Amino acid sequence: MEEWKRINDGLREKVLRHMPEPGLKETAVPGLSMSHRLAHDILESSLYRPCIGIMLQGKKKSIIGMEEYVYGEGQCLLVGVDVPSSFYVVEGTKEAPFLCLSLEVDRFMFTRLAAEVPLPEGSPVEDCVRGVSVADVDVSVLDAFSRLVDLLDRPEQIPVLGPMIIREIYYRMLIGPQGAFLRSFHTLGSQSMQIAQAVTWLRDNYRSPLQVEELARRVNMATSTFHRRFKEVTSLSPLQFHKRLRLIEAQRLMLSERVDAASAGLAVGYESPTQFNREYKRLFGEPPHRNITRLKSATVGRT
Repeated sequence: MEEWKRINDGLREKVLRHMPEPGLKETAVPGLSMSHRLAHDILESSLYRPCIGIMLQGKKKSIIGMEEYVYGEGQCLLVGVDVPSSFYVVEGTKEAPFLCLSLEVDRFMFTRLAAEVPLPEGSPVEDCVRGVSVADVDVSVLDAFSRLVDLLDRPEQIPVLGPMIIREIYYRMLIGPQGAFLRSFHTLGSQSMQIAQAVTWLRDNYRSPLQVEELARRVNMATSTFHRRFKEVTSLSPLQFHKRLRLIEAQRLMLSERVDAASAGLAVGYESPTQFNREYKRLFGEPPHRNITRLKSATVGRT
């Protein structure tokens, strides 16, 4: 426990030194980002990519699919597939902000490593599992993240040492308590990997109309099996997932690129503004214009 606290305290200091103000920052280490946030009850929406998230301070609540997750200091959030989510910080003050590190998972590297590393004896063999996992972070994983952050002060070492430390993190995760979870999404031929491939295709083609039967064929699954397994992993049906991808992107366009509601709806694949407004209100609780106005006001209030 003392070693864990020493490493965690040091990581908090490093993150605050590199990121003294609230926000989200991508670092010079490919795939590694930092988050510094204050508590706020405004739900933010985004698409979580497959990642390993390490919570250093504070607490956060995420609604991922149809399920709620609360996690904080000392815990590791694993995301196995792209999932639409809404979240807000529960605990985070100016004196003690919410801090976390997130490492995007390189699927190719992880799948190769999973094939090389045997499953620890006595570990459960899991296939189709929920796409999100929360557990206590192992001190060896925390230490590897600390060394990865140290490279930000020695950028010339990142190209050589960065991939080595990232591979170490993957290895330590594979042999740890969440190893079976990660392995299920990175084992060729597993149904979890097939669903992950379908989710990736949906993410890249969300503007197109959804044909569930065609998507099931694309990943070599029977339609009924695909539908059942998809919901087991994401907690959403393919149709619900498709809608959320579109609506979250439309919200991003209106917030970040100042696109009006009608144009945002068309940009994400809606042909009917009425249908877009109806489904937007159903997901976010209010019409597009009112929702975006409130979110912008909330953002101004936090700066």
